Amino acid sequence: MLDLQDMRRDYASASLDEQSVDANPFVQFEKWFNEAKNAEVLEPNTMILATSDKDNIPNIRAVLLKIFDEKGFVFFTNYTSDKAREIEQNPRVALEFLWLDLERQIRILGTCEKISTMESLSYFMKRSRDSRIGAWVSTQSKVISSRKFLAMQVEKIKEKFKNSEVPLPDFWGGYRVKPTKIEFWQGRESRLHDRILYTKDAENWVISRLAP
Repeated sequence: MLDLQDMRRDYASASLDEQSVDANPFVQFEKWFNEAKNAEVLEPNTMILATSDKDNIPNIRAVLLKIFDEKGFVFFTNYTSDKAREIEQNPRVALEFLWLDLERQIRILGTCEKISTMESLSYFMKRSRDSRIGAWVSTQSKVISSRKFLAMQVEKIKEKFKNSEVPLPDFWGGYRVKPTKIEFWQGRESRLHDRILYTKDAENWVISRLAP
């Protein structure tokens, strides 16, 4: 049995308060995200996506943030995947960014919806040709017989589109998480962390401090 009781680290690199954050949570997110990039955090756009289905059975996985603006946080996936099925059944989702190098995390609660085909196409055509082929090949979350089978499917798609651009599949595209709550968490000494919560109230964002 692993005894992890003595594994602990005090966080003391920074602080966070209501006066120091921007009134707009999207501006605050961009500030923190840029600081994570500048600190060379590995894959700072990695976010944990939590979903649940019609029976309230939860599921989580890591996805990559690919578009961000004041409309929300966008990731891309196969529309036949488990996450897509769960979002169809229950559009309420949660996101988390964890940047341990900066002793920070951001939690986001909101609703998820498909973006337009044009938005998906614009991003898809910026991907490498191999990544576009990969989108055609992967029946995401489905059982496959072997890695060899996957390689065979790649060769089939390469042959199919060898003389043309690889088009956007109709079963692949983006989802946008539209937040209703965004929490910024800064680690502090003795587990007395700073937690600043933005809550959407009609058209405004209300800022409050949460107990650690």
